[in-house]
Amino acid sequence: MKNNIKEEAKSQQHHQEFLFDNINYKILLIGIGVIVLGFILMSGGGSDNPNVFNEEVFSFRRIRLAPTTVLIGFGITIYSIFKKSK
Repeated sequence: MKNNIKEEAKSQQHHQEFLFDNINYKILLIGIGVIVLGFILMSGGGSDNPNVFNEEVFSFRRIRLAPTTVLIGFGITIYSIFKKSK
């Protein structure tokens, strides 16, 4: 009786399923990559001299493109979490 219980516990430990399918993890990594790309687009634009203002801070890339890219990346990661397994 004790041996059966031990064997069942061992077999349950070895048979472990992942929470998501393989495609979910791939979509999740793509979403994380898009988020990182958005933050890279957002970086830069500073000035070496603190007394001089650099207008590059207000460029289209930093004000519109980068935050939109980050939000799209978050949308992709949320989709990868809610995607149903077959």
